[in-house]
Amino acid sequence: MKEEIIKIKENSIKEIKECKKEKELNELKIKYLGKKGELTVVLRGMGKVSPEERPIIGSLVNEVRDELETLIQEKEKEFKKKELQEKLETENIDITEPSKKIKLGSLHPITQIIHEVEEIFLGMGYEIADGPEVEKSIYNFDKLNTPPDHPARDLQDTFYITEDIVLRSQTSPVQARVMEKQKPPIKIICPGAVYRSDSVDATHSPVFHQIEGLVVDKNIAMTDLKGTLEMFAKKCLGENTKIRFRPHHFPFTEPSAEADVSCFVCGGKGCRVCKGEGWIELLGCGMVHPSVLKNCGINPEEYSGFAFGFGVERIAMAKFGIEDMRLLYENDVRFLKQF
Repeated sequence: MKEEIIKIKENSIKEIKECKKEKELNELKIKYLGKKGELTVVLRGMGKVSPEERPIIGSLVNEVRDELETLIQEKEKEFKKKELQEKLETENIDITEPSKKIKLGSLHPITQIIHEVEEIFLGMGYEIADGPEVEKSIYNFDKLNTPPDHPARDLQDTFYITEDIVLRSQTSPVQARVMEKQKPPIKIICPGAVYRSDSVDATHSPVFHQIEGLVVDKNIAMTDLKGTLEMFAKKCLGENTKIRFRPHHFPFTEPSAEADVSCFVCGGKGCRVCKGEGWIELLGCGMVHPSVLKNCGINPEEYSGFAFGFGVERIAMAKFGIEDMRLLYENDVRFLKQF
């Protein structure tokens, strides 16, 4: 058996050294070292060898195996090196040739506005809060002082998944969730997508984006709300922007108001953007209703707060002079490249 092993060694070394292709090398590896290889067959016949010779034969087989494995690895490196050299010789790159022009994209106008608003309010000490878009009715309505018979809960206004689960119609549920889990003081804004059963036209969409804000602390007053919104309007729309409040009604705030800003195009004189009025409707706001505070576990006798909310698309349309909301969703590169 010793002579047989030596013969296998000599033959295998010769064949490996003379091998010219990687495929042939793989075949030789299987031939001598595989499960049915010649060395493996020898090992299986060790039972026929006398106990005295077994250690000698076993040591010799392992020695030959190690030598062949080393030789095969060196041959593989040789083939890879040769392959790389051939590629370098045949695949030359002309570094003086002009490259293809890479077209860079940019942030969508809506995303730009969201980032800008976030930066403004982060600078005023606010935190950014987030919540689920598929929301429970208790957070979307009940905790926000919107009873079951309120028109906003009608099927024609809200997308219902089940009787108790809806696609959120505003980002206010995020405020309710934060008030439930966090004790005042609270200063947050809640950006995100919202859903309402509106027909698509130049100013409406069933899917749009809102940013709402909430402040809850001791001794918060309407003057704090107005000062905050004036600061926001000047930072977002220009230093000369003015703001005015008009009385309104929202179930989750009392008193409530609609906030208008002076037209940043004409300065209040009247133009196409503001439709000759000199003012642009911007957002809804008001003092947080005591019932909302109570529903969320906050004592309205000790704390007060204000809230506001606006559509991101409305800000984008006003700021960029866009007349049709549908342009924001059509993904026409010619339109988006302007921003």
